[in-house]
Amino acid sequence: MERMVVLKKEILRIGEEALHELQQLNNSEALQELKVKVLGKKGSLTALLRQMGSLGPEERPMMGQVVNEMRSRLEKAWEERSAELEVIALEKRLAAERIDISLPGSRVASGHYHPLTQVVEEIEDIFLGMGFQIAEGPEIESDYYNFEALNLPKDHPAREMQDSFYITEEILLRTQTSPVQIRTMEKLHPHLPVKVIAPGTVYRNDDDATHSPMFHQVEGLMVDQGIRMSDLKGILLNFSRQMFGESREIRLRPSFFPFTEPSAEVDVSCMLCGGAGCRLCKGTGWIEILGSGMVHPKVLEMGGYNPKEVTGFAFGMGVERIAMLKFGIEDMRLLFDNDLRFLQQF
Repeated sequence: MERMVVLKKEILRIGEEALHELQQLNNSEALQELKVKVLGKKGSLTALLRQMGSLGPEERPMMGQVVNEMRSRLEKAWEERSAELEVIALEKRLAAERIDISLPGSRVASGHYHPLTQVVEEIEDIFLGMGFQIAEGPEIESDYYNFEALNLPKDHPAREMQDSFYITEEILLRTQTSPVQIRTMEKLHPHLPVKVIAPGTVYRNDDDATHSPMFHQVEGLMVDQGIRMSDLKGILLNFSRQMFGESREIRLRPSFFPFTEPSAEVDVSCMLCGGAGCRLCKGTGWIEILGSGMVHPKVLEMGGYNPKEVTGFAFGMGVERIAMLKFGIEDMRLLFDNDLRFLQQF
């Protein structure tokens, strides 16, 4: 009997201590650890149950009842405390994830087209409106299409004007979009008229305030019967007025390009001073915008057309130069620096 009294007191002590400690716990992990500590296979209450073998046959049922009652109390207390902790955890989570709908929403930054993309699309729209179509060609080009088919044989001194990026002796990064002229004529021959523009990226070994090793050009080509220099001037005058303003005038100055004959540099009247002379036009009243000319007979032949039957004109402009004039940008490198403070102005 004395042994039973001692075990009963120990069971009640362990149970009451566990119930008290239970109320102090604040997370489910600690709750589970306490349950294993008391009721697990190696728990303190389980260890006492193993000592019931030392009791007499009449004492064991009474001690079993005490143990079962204490186990039931503990398990019920654990369930209640576990539910309380789940509620507390949910309330904390809801408080942490609470959205204050009275606050103004966060403004999402929206992007816009790069100024070069804007200018390319404007150039395309202008020429599409004049009946031109858009043609494309590869940026990795053969020496034949980039130079030879454009009347620039391997020993031609004009090649020195374009310091190129060669991959092999016969393959290079194109230095101009002019190769699209030949590719387009080959593709469309004998169809007339040929009337295309070719926007794209080109590469030359230049890098300063007005040059970049990678830049963009728009090439123009028109081939048909009876095409004259006056047609070229009319097209370019219309383009200049739509791009820079209706009051603009243009002039054609004699120049040299191997793939055109005659050739001309095209100037537009200064959009800042209107032709009076200022720092932008260096006091001349004119600003150079592109090169042009009548397609050389050899280039027509390379494209598959008979120069005795058809004529044509071609022109090429640097998109960066058009953008710099249109937006008043003084350093081309700003267009490639990816500085949002600069780009957001456009």
